[in-house]
Amino acid sequence: MDVVASRFYRPEPRRRVRDFVAGLLAPLPAKNCWTIAEHAGDVGPGGMQDLISRSSWDDVAVRADVRDFVAANLGHPDGVLLVDETGDLKKGTHTVGVQRQYSGTAGKIENCQLAVHLSYASPLGHTLVDVALYLPKSWTEDPERRAEAGVPDTVAFATKPQLARGLIETAVAGGLPCRWVAGDEAYGGDPQLAAALRGHQLGYVLAVACSHRVPTGLGIQRADQIAAGLPKRAWQRISAGAGAKGHRYYDWAFIALPRAADQHQGNHWLLIRRNRTTGEWAFYRCWSPDLVPLQHLVAVAGKRWSIEESFQATKTGLGLDQHQHRRWKAWHRWTTLVIAAHAFLAAARATSTTSPDGLIAITVNELRRLFHALVIEPARRIADVIAWSIYRRRHQGQAKISHYARQALTEP
Repeated sequence: MDVVASRFYRPEPRRRVRDFVAGLLAPLPAKNCWTIAEHAGDVGPGGMQDLISRSSWDDVAVRADVRDFVAANLGHPDGVLLVDETGDLKKGTHTVGVQRQYSGTAGKIENCQLAVHLSYASPLGHTLVDVALYLPKSWTEDPERRAEAGVPDTVAFATKPQLARGLIETAVAGGLPCRWVAGDEAYGGDPQLAAALRGHQLGYVLAVACSHRVPTGLGIQRADQIAAGLPKRAWQRISAGAGAKGHRYYDWAFIALPRAADQHQGNHWLLIRRNRTTGEWAFYRCWSPDLVPLQHLVAVAGKRWSIEESFQATKTGLGLDQHQHRRWKAWHRWTTLVIAAHAFLAAARATSTTSPDGLIAITVNELRRLFHALVIEPARRIADVIAWSIYRRRHQGQAKISHYARQALTEP
């Protein structure tokens, strides 16, 4: 709260933001303005709804403060920026950005909302730091729909790689220390994004499809054709990082691509990963302003999994996908406060550098449980629980009367 308090001009919204983030950290069965208000001891959900939908504060400025907080607590010269999108399944068509589209979360085409997230990973930890909501053309080209959802007039259609580029450029301009960028095929297949990263002198390890074509001394070749022709001695067994059940070992090979050089100079490679069990290949286009060993590229590729861990932590523990808001401003504010809560946990975890023998290092999820049990929960009052039971039953009683009255107008 010391970091973001200046963005809220009155003491009331500052206290409410504190209570809102405490509710996100709490082990509530579902997270929305109602449950968070009850947890905070409010007399009703109106205050939390005002905070998210109507009160005056700038979510972009708060995310900038969170980015500075992450730089101060997790910053490292070899930091890696990670880009990926995540989808939230939704019903209906009124929630901003929703349409039938492919969701990697669901693994198929679903009615969903997609957002591109930027995560930061360093030797000290990892956390989400920024976000951009993806608006399909069905939204950007429909003025009535935009107005209903409160989409600003300045927002135009942008592809996911274009959104990712904007997030990365904002982070670099804001001083977040980083040397590398990593992402999946949705971003590796975009040459404009790669060129922009080279312009910023940011090395990258971006996944590409097996059909990706690269310039070699034998002409333009597909990535899978190159992999098939590699001799046995070209492969090295290297860990992509430590997992919960051991090191993530794969067979790796990389091929220099001097013919891919452009005005940014530097070094281009095609990195290939082979699964030790199935033999399945994965491919990455890589670039660095300096020569680096294979192990370094593998380490960056392995960092990409940390953004999946962040998605899991924020969805299962912090309610990232549990919002019930349809409009542009409310969606960004909810997501911003979830990012702030996650950054707090990541920074607090980084202060725990040692553990007794037999214990793993404290995790973000375990820290969240301890923080609630030892700091938040003791401050709650029994009277708050009773007051909310009365509020819920009164609200349900009013709703019942309204439903019966509406039915009486049409039914005998």
